[in-house]
Amino acid sequence: MKQVLIFLLIASVFFTCKKGPSNTKLSGDVFGTSYSVIYDKDVDYTKSFDSLFAVINTSLSTYIPDSDISKINRNESNSIDDHFITVFNASKVIFNNTQGAFDPTIGVVVNAWDFGPQGKIVALDSLKIDSLMQYVGFDKVNRVDNKILKLKGAFIDFNAIAKGYGVDVIANFLEQKKVDNYLVEIGGEIRSKGVNAEKDSNWKVGLDQPRFDGEQSILKAISIKDEAMATSGTYRKFKVDENGNRYAHIIDTKTGYPSKTNVLSVSVIAKDCMTADAYATAFQAMGIEGVKDFLQSHPELKAFLIFENDKNEFETLNLNGFPE
Repeated sequence: MKQVLIFLLIASVFFTCKKGPSNTKLSGDVFGTSYSVIYDKDVDYTKSFDSLFAVINTSLSTYIPDSDISKINRNESNSIDDHFITVFNASKVIFNNTQGAFDPTIGVVVNAWDFGPQGKIVALDSLKIDSLMQYVGFDKVNRVDNKILKLKGAFIDFNAIAKGYGVDVIANFLEQKKVDNYLVEIGGEIRSKGVNAEKDSNWKVGLDQPRFDGEQSILKAISIKDEAMATSGTYRKFKVDENGNRYAHIIDTKTGYPSKTNVLSVSVIAKDCMTADAYATAFQAMGIEGVKDFLQSHPELKAFLIFENDKNEFETLNLNGFPE
């Protein structure tokens, strides 16, 4: 009887002291912003993440002078790697689906408005903007195997999709390592799988309240599982002219001028973050009615819009079952 009691006591202590599931949490700087990765495996993948980020930058960063895309933009090379091909192919699909609202060649005009990596190229003169528009149109850029063919003056800029792609690369790496539960975030773009093992619940992420003072506050939190989310907001990056007019960094790919829209923020949920990232940018330029019409034939996408009404008050709109 005493042996049984001792065994029960030992078993009680063992089960009392046994810890529940725990997450590994890694963070750092990348792509001019920060990243955070949470996953339920006791392995530090920091070096692997850094290596993957370096390869992506070498391929796609317009901020790195000797990257593949920078050399292509300077017409010094036309060779590309698998990362470039993946992003290029996805961009072509989304460019066609949105009838050009998402267009990676708008970069030459973005630079003219001082929103791009090269700063201010030309004054904001209508004739000069019009002259730059001759190089805009992703349908004018083609890929033949691992080579890019483009107009000499064209400037390719994947910054509106690259962060999302970086999230996917890290997520795919974790899945190759048999990680069942993770949350990957780069600069606010997110992809999740499974649950938060520590809390045994779905991953919860916050949606920002639009603010023009540079401060950050959360509008609401939502649960996500096995999906990705990206947000594009005109309130995050803008410039003010001498008359005090505020210009958004979203450029109308048809006119070359900043989009005039009352949409302040668009969050998109999709199967992968690259897709969500690109559509969030496109939806910002398409306007509320354009997004509504588009989503009727794209049930795989969910969207949440924050916009200003006629009284300059914030309103929100959930589309295609975006989480409340």
